[in-house]
Amino acid sequence: MISNKQAICDTLLQLASEDRDILVLCSDSRGSASASGFAESLPGQFIELGIAEQNLVSVAAGLASGGMRPFVLAPAAFLSTRSMEQVKVDICYSGSNVKLIGISGGVSYGPLGMTHHAIHDIAALGVLPGLRVYMPADAEASRSLTRRLAADDLPAYVRVGRNASPEVYPEGGADLSEDCALLTRPGQDVTVIACGDMVAPAAAASDALREQGVSCRVLDMFCIKPLDCEAVRRAAAETSGIVTVEEHSSFLGLGSLVAQELAGTGVPLTRLGLPDAPVVTGGQHEVLDYYGLNAGGIARAAYELCRR
Repeated sequence: MISNKQAICDTLLQLASEDRDILVLCSDSRGSASASGFAESLPGQFIELGIAEQNLVSVAAGLASGGMRPFVLAPAAFLSTRSMEQVKVDICYSGSNVKLIGISGGVSYGPLGMTHHAIHDIAALGVLPGLRVYMPADAEASRSLTRRLAADDLPAYVRVGRNASPEVYPEGGADLSEDCALLTRPGQDVTVIACGDMVAPAAAASDALREQGVSCRVLDMFCIKPLDCEAVRRAAAETSGIVTVEEHSSFLGLGSLVAQELAGTGVPLTRLGLPDAPVVTGGQHEVLDYYGLNAGGIARAAYELCRR
């Protein structure tokens, strides 16, 4: 297993070796972003801005206005807060071709605590006009998404975790060329809609439920914005209810978007996420286990929804 950020940087190195317009910008984060190899191999296409996220975003927007194709790599907790105004004005209002890669998202910084947790970034950046929002599930999905984003001219925010992600898709098995949810597990009884690092435990939950006689569909909603509303409506019509799971605040993330789409339909919905309170301190998996954001917790929520 390798991390999503490593997969992104490896892919960018391959692409940038053939396209000098592709640049990588960092905020004193080349090590944590897994970008050291890129910086060493292509120093002329790497820019270090230091711990200055606002400048980082504005410089990237300026480079994009000159025809370059910049990728910004910075901790998601800071990229989504300290530079939000620059993202809004310099990128979104201007339609700048900048790709923002928020690394170490969710609670993957673990014991560093709330200052470093990015459990608000989807809510904060998802409201900005024209900014697509993505959370790939594993390294293969990250590679596919990176190739796609390097080829288009629209702004985007991509959030990935810090640690290696369990494999969800085999090599060549993830096609993220369209903003459509990926069917990770088929099922007719209940649907789990997950994103990012929550897709692997959702798939494991589906496998466990199958042994209990429950057919659980799993949708990888890697594209949070624009949401694949058709996939949500189809799941609502074809299964008895929906469970959403995300490594994000329960407010204004994936669960809220799905609830908005289901409003007035009467379809049962259970939303799993982090609480509107200071999150407990611990390693990433300790925190996720504490809040039931693991295969067991997802399976229990789906099973209980079926019983209702």
